[in-house]
Amino acid sequence: MTASKKVKIYLEIGRQRTFAAAVDWPGWCRSGKDESGAVAALVQAGPRYGRAVRSAHLEFAPPTEPEALSITYRLPGNATTDYGAPDRPLPGDATSVPEQEVRRLQAILRACWRAFDGATQAAAGRPLRKGPRGGGRDLAAIERHVLEAEAAYLARLGRRYEIGSGDPASELRAIRRVILVALAEAALVGTPPPGPRGGERWTARRFARRVAWHVLDHAWEIEDRME
Repeated sequence: MTASKKVKIYLEIGRQRTFAAAVDWPGWCRSGKDESGAVAALVQAGPRYGRAVRSAHLEFAPPTEPEALSITYRLPGNATTDYGAPDRPLPGDATSVPEQEVRRLQAILRACWRAFDGATQAAAGRPLRKGPRGGGRDLAAIERHVLEAEAAYLARLGRRYEIGSGDPASELRAIRRVILVALAEAALVGTPPPGPRGGERWTARRFARRVAWHVLDHAWEIEDRME
């Protein structure tokens, strides 16, 4: 396989955890204890990711072996990496985002949301297995967590979103509409200025990767924990 046909990925390397993620496929991101473990987990999740984004009608062909991947960046991780979330921007994130790419990112986010909604609907009324020490959120808590996280991510684009008192499904539908608009607006900005208190802002690409990863991570958690 030539280098040009390989899937571009990057590694975010922390002290205790490493993430492997596709550069051009937001949400296709897995972790391991080291580089080889993270890459192996990414390959293993390829078919699952393909099913999740199928509704976006994009051409995604999951690789079957690590040799089909090309590591383009190795980024130093941080405390968030070790805590369990990919957190580092990529070189080039701040370059202009063409309109066609904006539509593609929006389509992937919609597909990831549909995957999450499908998982929550399948799990409705069913208990979720607890972890080895009896931990783990119930379904309602997972939905609430995803909602709160997406509101927090929106703040990284400089958008404030007040979560209402409606049911989680309605609130998620509402915030998603705001996210799609905010993503398109952020694509025009490039590198956003810091917040009024010096808080870091995210670019459109970085935002899309984080939102897609987070919602898919919890969709798959629900699927894996259903009894």
